[in-house]
Amino acid sequence: MRTRPEAGTVTEDANRAVWLQQARSHLRNADPVVARLVDERPEFDPRAWIAELPPMDLYGALLFQVTGQQLSVAATRRTLTRIEALFGGHLPSPAELLGVDPGKLREAGLSWRKIGTLRDLAERLSDGRLNQDVLRSMPDDELMEVLTAIPGIGPWTVQGALIIALQREDVVLPGDLALRKAVQSAYQLDHLPAQQEVLAIAEKWRPYRSLATSYLFSAAFESPQAAPVAPVEA
Repeated sequence: MRTRPEAGTVTEDANRAVWLQQARSHLRNADPVVARLVDERPEFDPRAWIAELPPMDLYGALLFQVTGQQLSVAATRRTLTRIEALFGGHLPSPAELLGVDPGKLREAGLSWRKIGTLRDLAERLSDGRLNQDVLRSMPDDELMEVLTAIPGIGPWTVQGALIIALQREDVVLPGDLALRKAVQSAYQLDHLPAQQEVLAIAEKWRPYRSLATSYLFSAAFESPQAAPVAPVEA
């Protein structure tokens, strides 16, 4: 499956608007720093950046995240475009990825380590050890446990997929350098916060940590600083 969810009905759009209003209100009351970010961006659409990505299911989102390890956003998108070109303009399904010469993926810009990770994941989805429908139905913590058992897939990779493919509402990426820098700037810290410090700050955002994270990312990418690089995951 490589389709993006179709545009919602009027009812779905209305429900989304109500949810967004409630979430923003909660964040305003919970954290004055995030409140400022919300008020400075009245037209902010937390899904706008996802709309700029290629259509992707859970496997596609994990492929996107693995591709982005140790790369800037721009470099990730360039590599993704080359991968799409190998498969007729779309991201591959697990079976399609397994059917292509790994050397072609290397030529597209993936490291051998990343190729191994993506093939391992594709094999598990193809032979029945993993099932995308079952994975999609899992709570965040269970999905994290299952997927991080695969070498090369760590928390950052899964957290991104939770937001992109599954649209989970209470996800934060404490290992993301861009988010840590955004937190440092927004909270006027004299140091780059460690992951545990980011998680501690994010506690007050529950159950809307994904939305708060989106606001902080928005602030980070509005700054003139160089684009951050995603982490590597063993």
